[in-house]
Amino acid sequence: MNTDVDRQSHVRNSIRAACVLEATARKPGNVHPEASFEDVRFEDFVRSADVTAPVLAETRELGVGRAIREAVSVTRQAVGRNTNLGIILLIAPLAAVPEDVSLDVGIETVLAGLTVEDARYCFEAICMANPGGLGDANEQDVGAAPTVTLREAMRLAADRDRVAEQYANGFQQVLDFGLTTLLAQPWESHWEKSVIMLHLRLMAEFPDTLIFRKCGANIAEESARRAQRVLDAGWPLGNAGADEMRRLDRWLREDGHHRNPGTTADLVAATLFAALRDRRVLPEKLS
Repeated sequence: MNTDVDRQSHVRNSIRAACVLEATARKPGNVHPEASFEDVRFEDFVRSADVTAPVLAETRELGVGRAIREAVSVTRQAVGRNTNLGIILLIAPLAAVPEDVSLDVGIETVLAGLTVEDARYCFEAICMANPGGLGDANEQDVGAAPTVTLREAMRLAADRDRVAEQYANGFQQVLDFGLTTLLAQPWESHWEKSVIMLHLRLMAEFPDTLIFRKCGANIAEESARRAQRVLDAGWPLGNAGADEMRRLDRWLREDGHHRNPGTTADLVAATLFAALRDRRVLPEKLS
């Protein structure tokens, strides 16, 4: 048996399953099988997962930066738009950890080893994806050639981007808060509720930075308060929790998709990958 191939297959399958489970769960404000945006549908996220999983599974061989760029490139070719930049940015360093090392042990070594070349590849990927709400940076703007390592560049953006913050803090929201929250849920009997609960708790605790960049701090804080209101009402049990969930979902979708909690969804996908990769939960059977 080829152990390296078997390990890479597990990582590839874990990436795809994490992305599809995240997109399938009917999370408030996000695309899922019953809710689309004008420019993107659930099927686009599944197709994105199909094409990026094989690339990201090779991150150890490609290097983090190059894997990010290649994953963004194949996504653009497959669906013609940015569906998963944040997910790619989060999963690439996690996928670079040797498969026989747990993520919480191995991630710091990967982050400490990131280079200026990784930053260059990553900047190219971000420009290629052209994400909404990006804006300009005073230092190490992605439109210019980087002069610092990828981790150092992410540190400069950490105060306005929760994805960048993971590079700075060792993936605390994913490997600490996210995994602890997910593993406390009844995954085997209610995987979708487990994913939605993870989404709500992340959203309530860490105001979504995509909403922050698109709509400002007040709306981002309001989204966090509304997510907490759903939890305080007892979701998923009882009518009060269900009513608050409907209100939250409706409010997030009212302004086109400017209030889409996309960064929270990215953190959910990364947490799911971590749980699946380290075999903390079992994947659903996905076609």
